[in-house]
Amino acid sequence: MQPIQEQTPHHSPAAPVSTPWWSPRDLTPGYFALVMGSGIVSISLHLLEYFIASIVLLSIAAIAYVILVGLNLWRLVAHRPAMSADFHDIQHSFGFFTFVAGTGVLGSRLALSGWWTTAVILLIIAAVAWLILGYLVPVFAVLGKATRPLIKWANGSWFVWVVGAQSVAVLAATLEPHLAGARDALAMTAVFAWSLGVVLYVAVAVFVALRMMTYPLDPHEFNPPYWVSMGALAITVVAAARIAEMASSPMVDVTRGLVAGMAVLFWCFATWMIPALFGIGIWRHVFRKVPLVYEPGLWSIVFPLGMYSVAGIYLGRVNDLPIVEAVGSGWMWVAVIAWGITFVAMVRTIAIRVVGRRAKGVL
Repeated sequence: MQPIQEQTPHHSPAAPVSTPWWSPRDLTPGYFALVMGSGIVSISLHLLEYFIASIVLLSIAAIAYVILVGLNLWRLVAHRPAMSADFHDIQHSFGFFTFVAGTGVLGSRLALSGWWTTAVILLIIAAVAWLILGYLVPVFAVLGKATRPLIKWANGSWFVWVVGAQSVAVLAATLEPHLAGARDALAMTAVFAWSLGVVLYVAVAVFVALRMMTYPLDPHEFNPPYWVSMGALAITVVAAARIAEMASSPMVDVTRGLVAGMAVLFWCFATWMIPALFGIGIWRHVFRKVPLVYEPGLWSIVFPLGMYSVAGIYLGRVNDLPIVEAVGSGWMWVAVIAWGITFVAMVRTIAIRVVGRRAKGVL
């Protein structure tokens, strides 16, 4: 296995030498997975009372969020054709949902520290963005694409659509106990988003499965975002566990038993998927010799690992399942190690790029 190294962005294989290394032109839509991964590992650390480490990762997630929002706004203004190309590309457009998921995860972590007002603002941003993107992405990337069949381009990044919905559900359910005046609205939002996320997961899973069974399997196409298929299940478990412990309300009372039962089912399925995903990684990098390089998509592995840990902890505590909680607690270290390796690889890539540009006299 080759060491992690820099990978050229997929949509700009030959960027001009005059382009600054910090230009947002080639920024991938899915880079908010950095916020997702850092935020969820911070939550896992907080739940297990590693408070200092949790605050460090929360700070990194918050700083990354602000920087990425700024870079994306810059890209929208200065490099609109590049962003539009990503938005119309069905293979990459679902990456925009990482903004929704990153916003929701960051809000959930801030809520754990009592930042209620900020968390409410992030909930509004995440919910509105998810609704807007939930209609625009399918219209522009799916219905607007003349080439058929569309299943040919189905990939793991499509599951981020589900993660976005469930991140809204988790944040709404997290805020519900602390905002008495808005409990019914938050309960309805949580159940509504959770239900849509479950239906979308089934639909996306069918599309991706059909693509895998219909077209040849290229190891280069089994990229890190396929891990989101497991992460989407894990966050569905977290949302369900949070909904199950909410106070009585018409929407919660009707669905509480169903949601709690399905949480256990989804956790079992997510657990079953983990060996398969590791196996695909071994097949891809060891047997098919695909280089293991740093790419923003690696954060799409960190997030599911962290979310699986949080799912086990919440499900175990809410349903009094000590074995499940122990699995989630132990898995936290897997997520922490994955976060550390990926973060170091990212910093190393940026440093190499900076040094290279300075050597050429281009900044």
